[in-house]
Amino acid sequence: MSDSAVPVPPRLCDATLAGLPAHVARPAYDRARTRIGVVHFGPGAFHRAHQAVYLDAVLDADPAWAICAVSLHSPGVRDALRPQDGLYTLVLQGERPALRVVGSIRELLCAPQEPEAVLARLADRDVRLVTLTITEKGYCLSADGVDLAHPDIVHDLASPETPASAPRSAIGWLVAGLRARRDRGFEPFTVLSCDNLADNGGRLRRAVLQFAAQLDPRLADWIETGVAFPRSMVDSITPASDDALRAWVAAQAGVEDAWPVQREPYTQWVVEDHFPHGRPPLERAGVVLSDDIAGYDRAKLRLLNAPHSALAYLGSLLEIDTVAAAMREPALAGFVERLMRQDIVPTLKLPRGFDPDAYIDAILARFRNPAIAHRLAQIAWDGSQKIPVRLLGTIADALAAGRPIERLCLPVAGWLHFVRRQARDGVPIVDPLAETLAAIGRATTGEATHDVAAFLAMDSVFGVLAADKRFREVLARAYAALGDATQTQVARALAADAHG
Repeated sequence: MSDSAVPVPPRLCDATLAGLPAHVARPAYDRARTRIGVVHFGPGAFHRAHQAVYLDAVLDADPAWAICAVSLHSPGVRDALRPQDGLYTLVLQGERPALRVVGSIRELLCAPQEPEAVLARLADRDVRLVTLTITEKGYCLSADGVDLAHPDIVHDLASPETPASAPRSAIGWLVAGLRARRDRGFEPFTVLSCDNLADNGGRLRRAVLQFAAQLDPRLADWIETGVAFPRSMVDSITPASDDALRAWVAAQAGVEDAWPVQREPYTQWVVEDHFPHGRPPLERAGVVLSDDIAGYDRAKLRLLNAPHSALAYLGSLLEIDTVAAAMREPALAGFVERLMRQDIVPTLKLPRGFDPDAYIDAILARFRNPAIAHRLAQIAWDGSQKIPVRLLGTIADALAAGRPIERLCLPVAGWLHFVRRQARDGVPIVDPLAETLAAIGRATTGEATHDVAAFLAMDSVFGVLAADKRFREVLARAYAALGDATQTQVARALAADAHG
C-alpha cells in the first residue's frame, strides 16, 4: 500500500461495537440475550430511524422484542446490514449532530428470496407483534377492504398453498403467517400498521379479513375473533441517506456503515393500547398510548401540516427556499405561531392529556432546525389535495363557531397566488389538478373578486365552503392584501396581521 492510500475502516458489527468512540451511543443491553418477538415488513429508513429505535430503548427492560426485518421486494437492506449483524448508525440531525448505534434488528430477510424463512418466523411462537411501514400503496387497499383486482392480491389468492409461489403482498404474508399459527395451535400475533393512513388499523383489519374470507371463511372467523389491529400515528422527518452521510459516519465513528440513517431529534409515536397477546413496554421509550388516535391525527394535520403549507406558499412568494430559512423571517414566523395558537387550537377537540402549548413549542423548534433542509417547493406540491384537509376544515369549523377566519384565509390566498405565479411564469405545477390550476392561473386578472371566484369554482377542492358568503369575502380580501404577491406586498400583509 502506498503512503498516500487511505486506510479502510473496519465494518460496523458486533465485534467492532466495543471499540467505538465514547461519543457514539450504543445498545445498553446484551444483544445475545435478546429474542425476536417482532416481525417488521418494510425496513426502510423511516422504520430504522423510528420504530426500531423505540424498540432498541426497551430491550434492556424486556429482551423479548428484538426485530426480524423483512423486505417485500429488494434485498438491499438485508445485503447492507446482514454483514453488520443488523447494526446501523442513527444520526440525529440537530444543531449538534449525535450518533447512536441501534441494535434492535437481529435478523434480516428478503421475502421473495427467502420465503420459507419468512413464514417460519411469522409462525414462531415467540413472535407476538407484526409491524408495517410499506406506504399506502403497499397495502393494496380498496375503498372498503382489499383491492381484489390488484395483481399481487390476484397472485396470492390464486396459489396460497404452493411453496414455490410465496406471497407477493403484505396482506398475503399476514394471512399466511396467521394461518400457519392457527394450524399449529398458537396464539395469533398483533398487527400494527405504522404508516400514516387515517384509521390505519381499521382499514388493514378489513383488508385482511376480506382476503382471508376469499381463502377460508373459518380462517377469517379465527382472525376476526383473535387478532388485534391497533391504530397508530407516527411523526419524524427522515431525510434520505447518501454517500455524504456514510462518509461522515465513518469519520465520526471510525467504522464503515453501509446504510446509516438520519432524522430530526423530534419523534412521536402514538399507539392504541390494544395488544391482547402482550406488547413491548413501549411507554418506557416515550410512546404515547391513547384510545384517541384520530385526535392526535387531527392535531398533527392542523397544527403541523397546516402551518407547513402556510410557510410553503407565503414563504415561496417571499423567495425563501426552506422551512428553517422561513422561520428566520420574524414576520412569517410570528404569523405562523399566531395561526397555531389563536386560530387553530380553538377549533380542535384535543385528546385527553394533550398539551397544545408544548406541542406547538416542539413544532416551532422543529421548523427552526437548521440541520433539516425541508424545501418549501416540495411542501407546496399537491395543494389541491392538501389545502382542503389542512386548512379548509379548520376554516369551516371556525365559521360554524362564529370565530374570525382572516388569518386562516391568508395562506389559502397564498396558494392561489402561488398557482397564479407558477402558471404566469410557465413553471410546471405539481398537483393532480395541474392542468385545471394552470388554466385558472393563466386566466387570472389580478382583480380579487374575479380571481377568487375562478378558483372557488373547483368543487373538488372547496366544496360547499365556496358558497359561504363570509368565506368568499374574507378570502377575496386576503387575496387582495397580497396584491401581486411581490416580496414587498407579502411582507406588508404579514406586518398588517401582526398589528391587526
